Amino acid sequence: MNWNLAAFTAAYGLSAQLPACSAPEIAFAGRSNVGKSTLINKLFNRKNLARVSSVPGKTATINFYRCGGVDFVDLPGYGFAKTGRSELRRWTELINGYLQQERDIRAVLLLIDMRHPPTKNDLQMVDFLIDTEMPFAVVLTKADKLNRAEREARLAALPDELPQYEDLTVIPFSAVTGEGVDALRTLAEEITV
Repeated sequence: MNWNLAAFTAAYGLSAQLPACSAPEIAFAGRSNVGKSTLINKLFNRKNLARVSSVPGKTATINFYRCGGVDFVDLPGYGFAKTGRSELRRWTELINGYLQQERDIRAVLLLIDMRHPPTKNDLQMVDFLIDTEMPFAVVLTKADKLNRAEREARLAALPDELPQYEDLTVIPFSAVTGEGVDALRTLAEEITV
């Protein structure tokens, strides 16, 4: 897969608008401001393919990017409290509607901020993915923001924080250092062959 040839293809604000699946898909899920758009830009060697904002909740649609015959799907962030209730309901419907459709989802990459324990919403998403037997990997974002001792402490705590940790693929990621990019690309290529 030529990672430099990714292109934005479409955005949808309601699950009813989603077209039928036409390619293998890899979805990016996580709380608002966890770094989904930043990870997508790093994965594809682009600065502005996915819009990045310091304001949580900027991605309010499901955004599709195509690369090498695979659709990479950026889901809206969950758990952003400063958004109105109707907008939160729309986002929830959008995420659930996408995940519950008949689609060729090869994996969900669940992004969790490595600096903190998983949130209640993160754990609900992990439980949902386990219960629906949807393949997923946990991507620990912002790894560069921890010193060595903090990083080791967070990694040591994860087996007690995440259900079925021993069965999970966990990839630390940093947009600053590039840590985890090769592992994510390899994973994507292996599951979409």
